[in-house]
Amino acid sequence: MRVLPTNTEAVVFDCDGLLVNTEVCWTVAETAIFAEHGHPFGHEQKALVIGRTVEDAAESMAQYLGCPGDGGALAAELLARVRKELSRGAAALPGALELVRACRAAVPVAVASNSPRELLDVALWSAGLADCFPHSFAADEVRSPKPAPELYLTACETLGAAPTRSVAFEDSATGIAAARAAGLHVAVVPSLPGGDLDHDWLGTSLADPELQDWARELGRGGACRPSRPVG
Repeated sequence: MRVLPTNTEAVVFDCDGLLVNTEVCWTVAETAIFAEHGHPFGHEQKALVIGRTVEDAAESMAQYLGCPGDGGALAAELLARVRKELSRGAAALPGALELVRACRAAVPVAVASNSPRELLDVALWSAGLADCFPHSFAADEVRSPKPAPELYLTACETLGAAPTRSVAFEDSATGIAAARAAGLHVAVVPSLPGGDLDHDWLGTSLADPELQDWARELGRGGACRPSRPVG
């Protein structure tokens, strides 16, 4: 059984679907686009796009919908639709604010998101999390967003932390791949049920008492062993 280290030097959080309930905004936008092309949008289709950048998601949609040359146009439409949905507001997911505050009290924290800066700022502000993060990193600020490791490597470098002594919180396979490639430990709260996701800790909510216990132990060294089997 793997564990989360408490001698962690930094904690880096994904945003969409992990800290903030923005996936509903993305799903509304994606469902509308699929419907325009005569296709339903369910679990299978969501799995194609979750965790990806706007551009990568649009390319996957274009391939699935049988219009591979329309990725650019679909990206523009997706961004516009998500912007509209997100303007209505998005709430922090259960336990997010408490866990971020507990981690920040002990070690540096940051956000590494595959959303563009525009949407990331709106999401964090809407959820009341913007002031919790002195540093955040968006997909359009690096050359290679997730699943490449650059976002996580940039975050760790900025925080002055070794990736191998840092923890990432993620909700999707794309984000997990990026964190692993950068060398971080990974805690996972999946946005989609099912699937076999790589993890050091796996739970159903950031409000899990195990995470709060782990956060309280940060900086004391050692490792926090879950009280129940995970994964």
